[in-house]
Amino acid sequence: GDGMRKLRVLDLFSGIGGFALAVRWLGHETVGFCEIDPWCRRVLDKHWPEVPKHDDIRTLKGTEFGTIDLITGGFPCQPFSVAGQRRGEDDPRHLWPAMHRIIDTARPRFVLAENVAGIVNMALDGVLADLEAIGYTAGAVVIPAGAVNALHRRDRVWIMGYSDSEQQPQLQRLQPDQWRRTGNAGKGMADTGHAEPSG
Repeated sequence: GDGMRKLRVLDLFSGIGGFALAVRWLGHETVGFCEIDPWCRRVLDKHWPEVPKHDDIRTLKGTEFGTIDLITGGFPCQPFSVAGQRRGEDDPRHLWPAMHRIIDTARPRFVLAENVAGIVNMALDGVLADLEAIGYTAGAVVIPAGAVNALHRRDRVWIMGYSDSEQQPQLQRLQPDQWRRTGNAGKGMADTGHAEPSG
């Protein structure tokens, strides 16, 4: 065989397709986009004319694209950023529940979600618990802005989930601790009191 099979990726909160570009470079396939902004959807149409685009995560079912291996998305971070007044889960822009529902419906093997580091203090435990409740081993890593030559100004959190029924018991013991320890190398995780696995 040619090594790893092509992954089928569902890209949520797609923006202008930065993640999909990486997916293409890595030889995998984006099979669906979801992006509410019409200008962004026009950019996506230009670069991925053949890929279906949905305009609202709240009406996306997750069954429209066949088997999905990876769901990715930077769910809106305004509710958790200092600039967004930090209303957190009460904020109408809090769309994690919609992303969670789609993950639960589509059942990808991998989930990769991204947010600002402000989520660590507010909602990270809830997001990880939501993923664990539907059968995913989940963990998070904080990547300081400086680690990528400060191309962005804020620390980012990458939330990873993995589901494989056969290997899950061992994974659950191993990985979340390691992932969170990795996060401690960046600033933020170690001093929040949220570095310990909950449960």
